[in-house]
Amino acid sequence: MTVKQLNRYAEMVATCSGDRRYGSETTFEENVLVSVLAGELKVVQADRTHWCGAGDTVLLPRNQPATLLKYPKDGVPYQAVLLKLPTALVRAYYTQQALAPTQPATTGLLRYPKSPLLQSLFASLLPYLELQHQLPEKLAAMKVTEVLEILRSLNPQSDGVLADFSEPGKINLVEFMEANYMFNIPLTKFSYLTGRSLTTFKRDFKKAFQLSPQRWLTQQRLTLAHYQLVEKKRKPVELYLEVGFENLAHFSVAFKKQFGYSPSSLASRAAG
Repeated sequence: MTVKQLNRYAEMVATCSGDRRYGSETTFEENVLVSVLAGELKVVQADRTHWCGAGDTVLLPRNQPATLLKYPKDGVPYQAVLLKLPTALVRAYYTQQALAPTQPATTGLLRYPKSPLLQSLFASLLPYLELQHQLPEKLAAMKVTEVLEILRSLNPQSDGVLADFSEPGKINLVEFMEANYMFNIPLTKFSYLTGRSLTTFKRDFKKAFQLSPQRWLTQQRLTLAHYQLVEKKRKPVELYLEVGFENLAHFSVAFKKQFGYSPSSLASRAAG
């Protein structure tokens, strides 16, 4: 069973927990800070994979596709607290800073060392889930300021992510899609991240790949799955989320249609 706790009066804070493996693909529109309280969090990005355990705190940059997989560990359900950092409040904070960011933006998540400052911060956020009225804007701004000051003091690379307010521009579509095809995000998001309207994205895609986006994405994801099953000896249940499928049944049907045999039978042969 998985549970996500939200409060419409304080949408910047959420908790999630689960006693079984679960996950989803996402592209956050705002930077998100995650504190893992128990279990493990696996963050799969285009060029790297990160494992986060109990006590770890990470900053997930906005506009970067990722697959988040949550695991219970040693019989303890996965538990985490998430803090969304509203871009408008972050921008307001940085307009008051005398020093411009000196660190380049990162393409991956940022880790933060265990600290009493972070422990105190997340403990102070949990009561927000019990609010019966809207969190006052001034208090939200004060909390964001506290968060940013803590993050900047713990990791000097924080400014490179937090103070990056740029929006995706038109980039090389082929390079981006070949690096990010495994993320099961809408075509509208793919088009936005490549700096195109949906119509232009579909037109440029067909010109570059000679296939529709959905057909090409399915083929690429199934090819990756086949490789993982044969070369990495992984099981279908372990990888279907990581190769862009929402559920195991859909993955199995698509795989058999593509290759003529089921992923489970291929996995059995590869294991033998």
